Amino acid sequence: MAKIRLALISVYDKAGLGDLVRGLAEFGVRILSTGGTLRAIREAGVEATPVEEHTGFPEMMDGRVKTLHPKIHGGLLCLRSNPEHMAQAERHGIEMIDLVVCNLYPFEATIAKPGVTIEEAVEQIDIGGPSMIRSSAKNFASVAVICNPARYTQVLEEMRAHDGEITPELRRQLALEAFTHTAKYDSAIAGYLAKQVSNDEASVFPSLFTPWYEKVGGDLRYGENPHQAGALYRDVRSSEVGLAGATQHQGKELSFNNLLDASAALKAARDFEAPTAIIIKHLNPCGAASAETLAQAYEEAWVCDPVSAFGSVMAFNRVMDKQTADMIGNDEFLRDAIVPRYREETGDEESTVLSAFPEVVIAPGYEPEALESLKRIKNLRVLEVPDFGGPESGGCDYDLRKVPGGILLQDEDMGIAARDEMRVVTEKQPTAEEMESLTFADRIAKHVKSNTILLVKGTRTVGVGAGQMSRVDSALIAARKAGKRAKGCVMASDAMFPARDGLDAAAGATGAVAVIQPGGSVRDEEVIQAANEHGIAMVLTGMRHFRH
Repeated sequence: MAKIRLALISVYDKAGLGDLVRGLAEFGVRILSTGGTLRAIREAGVEATPVEEHTGFPEMMDGRVKTLHPKIHGGLLCLRSNPEHMAQAERHGIEMIDLVVCNLYPFEATIAKPGVTIEEAVEQIDIGGPSMIRSSAKNFASVAVICNPARYTQVLEEMRAHDGEITPELRRQLALEAFTHTAKYDSAIAGYLAKQVSNDEASVFPSLFTPWYEKVGGDLRYGENPHQAGALYRDVRSSEVGLAGATQHQGKELSFNNLLDASAALKAARDFEAPTAIIIKHLNPCGAASAETLAQAYEEAWVCDPVSAFGSVMAFNRVMDKQTADMIGNDEFLRDAIVPRYREETGDEESTVLSAFPEVVIAPGYEPEALESLKRIKNLRVLEVPDFGGPESGGCDYDLRKVPGGILLQDEDMGIAARDEMRVVTEKQPTAEEMESLTFADRIAKHVKSNTILLVKGTRTVGVGAGQMSRVDSALIAARKAGKRAKGCVMASDAMFPARDGLDAAAGATGAVAVIQPGGSVRDEEVIQAANEHGIAMVLTGMRHFRH
């Protein structure tokens, strides 16, 4: 190890700078600096030398050129164990620089501002900073580089512990952090410019996709299964807090599957304006309802399928109140209120309802009394995501799916069929009440795995048929789940009926009085005719919601 004798400091974020330079002064470290950083160092009571005095070359072009000089990069890149390098440095008057402290222009903050122009964005692309950081990090065997102000205290403590030196291990850590920092910075620039300049005007997708994700916490306990590893990463470009930024008020660590189910629950809940409760099991809603109050919505969602709700993830689109919280995980309420209603409504006297055990609850907020109530449920994970209150509030730029050797990219499905764009195509017209139920059913069907057949009464689900290879099978499952409730319900299909057999099976099994579906089959007329024969009203939305 070698002592830190000469440091180059040029930072945009000046947090903690005073303490750092005063600490370096304790060891007699000389400092080179530029512009506003130089002034801040002197205001902290520490002397520093302007870079232009060190290089003999003035800062120019509005600061675009100031540290791009051989006396800077030679002092950073020189291999000190190489006699020829050292001889060349001496011959050209290049002094070794032992420490670089640098953070970059706020490019990401700039492009996040509404109405920012490309010219404004370009001016926040740092050139000298990344160059110094990369030169220093490449030569971490001799040079320490700090790009994160949170490291200042650690570096000073290390110098105090080692008589002004920084250990090789810490230099390696700092180098990794530095290259990660510049990679993130370049990724943000590339992502922004890709949206401004497209190589293919016919495509909304960039020819080169450069995502950037930052790990949240440590590794998860495991992945989808115990033999798989897993971790959560945050999309650093997203303006949405989302699950990666959720506040966890209580409970065990979230598992990989918890997070997947919580994502499905959040996406479904935020598609509704009225107080809504969504109960998710294995990425599918096993119960969903909208009502005048959150407590009413939760009770109606729970009654849909209390058998499947065991170990579920629940999302609510309102700040949770104590009345709703008191119902969650309440075995007495399940036994005395939910199960009797379920048995009576469905006719199912055989299925085993285990308990009211929930895994995760997610909401945009919680009343203090609600949080206190939820504490009684051991290990329940309680998540707060304040920004998911509606369809316009969230959603990432892209939906990513991994495939062997690559990824698939698509827009997030934020589409919701508008009432005025829906078409009634049958002789029978839906009533106003049925139309409300159909609209609700269409929104929930969007969040059920394909092929989907969903049965609804009022604004609550009564039967969910999910993820079958045949739409006929999905209809039969939905009817079995609904039991006696199927009669008089409305039905939603996430995609077209390719032939009338699906509608015939659904109508025969469910007793539905109206159906909503996208349409678009070459046999639409055949399907419409089947609906007329069954006396069913049919509404076409023109918007498919496959969910693979």
